[in-house]
Amino acid sequence: MRNMLELSPPRATSPLGRQNPEPTNYVTGNRTRRDDRRWMMDDGQNPESGRQKNNSSFIPHPSSLILLLFMFCALFLTACARQDRVFKESRFVMDTLCTITVVSPSEKQAGKAIGAGFDSIEILEQRLSFFSSDSEVTAINNAAGSSPVMVSKETFGLIQKAIEVADITYGAFDPSVAPLTELWDFSGQDPEHPVVPGEREIKLALRSVGYKKIKADPSASEVLLEEKGMKIELGGIAKGYAADMAVEAIKARGIKAALVAVAGDIKGFGSKPGNRPWNVGVQNPRTPDAKKPDRTKDIIASLHLNGEAVSTSGDYQRFFIKDGKRYHHILDPETGYPAAAGVISVSVIAPDGYMADGLSTGIFILGREKGIKLLESMGLDGIIVDADRKVHITKNLRGKINIEEAD
Repeated sequence: MRNMLELSPPRATSPLGRQNPEPTNYVTGNRTRRDDRRWMMDDGQNPESGRQKNNSSFIPHPSSLILLLFMFCALFLTACARQDRVFKESRFVMDTLCTITVVSPSEKQAGKAIGAGFDSIEILEQRLSFFSSDSEVTAINNAAGSSPVMVSKETFGLIQKAIEVADITYGAFDPSVAPLTELWDFSGQDPEHPVVPGEREIKLALRSVGYKKIKADPSASEVLLEEKGMKIELGGIAKGYAADMAVEAIKARGIKAALVAVAGDIKGFGSKPGNRPWNVGVQNPRTPDAKKPDRTKDIIASLHLNGEAVSTSGDYQRFFIKDGKRYHHILDPETGYPAAAGVISVSVIAPDGYMADGLSTGIFILGREKGIKLLESMGLDGIIVDADRKVHITKNLRGKINIEEAD
């Protein structure tokens, strides 16, 4: 276990963390059990002296007082040990900061659960990395147009889910846009001298894009890219999937409440001590008004998660400015250019992290009207900020969350 921080009572500092600076008034129920053993007092007759005792002035033997004090201390310490506490750890994985928070009465259990959560994410990173020469995704890309590649059940499952989300979003989310993302190279751009690809280059890259040319054979756990030059890149869905996998690993260790945040892809279940919900903020996609210093600067809305996931896609996450125009990393697989559907941020709440992640990307490309309609048809919720910085929400969220304009 490393750098695990204890965030809740008891107030004493843990060997692995520090005390919560906030006052704690959690109520976890009556943990103290009544001892069922009955203390046998004599009936007032001292068998040794034969004298009658005065019951009203009975003084217990010192050894009895010591035993009672010992039992009281033991019960008190047991109650404290069973009190739920919050433990938190952050690591840099999947090229971003990931934080896992768990609720447990045991520091040891919390450490094992957090470790298992990070292990599951790191395994996924090894298999799904677009940049690693020995990842399963790289093997699929290298074999494009020639032969299928057998992959692990986790990689195969995610590719199936990526195709599912592509179908749902009418191809707006497309895991095969890698030739375009390589061409635009938002991660490697010189911020002082960014380069916009030429129209001819974009058209050439578009020939290798099309998720329907990804063939997944569940009977053999094999994936084939039908045409040479095709490449898949699962960054638009992998972090949400990683949050799903981490949550399952944490639950398998007996944890009843946790929150996993892989950058902007967050999934939570259960509640914090005191039956308090997991509260997640939706980031303001633009600089807040400096004239409102008392306002929470980076948040336009807050959500409570219990068994759900939330994911946000925005044009502020990776972008450059060229000749006064903003070019962001969410590329439209139909045009080859950054999506221009009039939105700057999309947050989706769904039962599964992969679905929230993929839909937030797809809806960013589809736009506000189609996006809201799609979410409501699926019984899901979302928050969309348009180019005029107006906030739009699905019907089911109305009256349930507080919204501030992204001014």
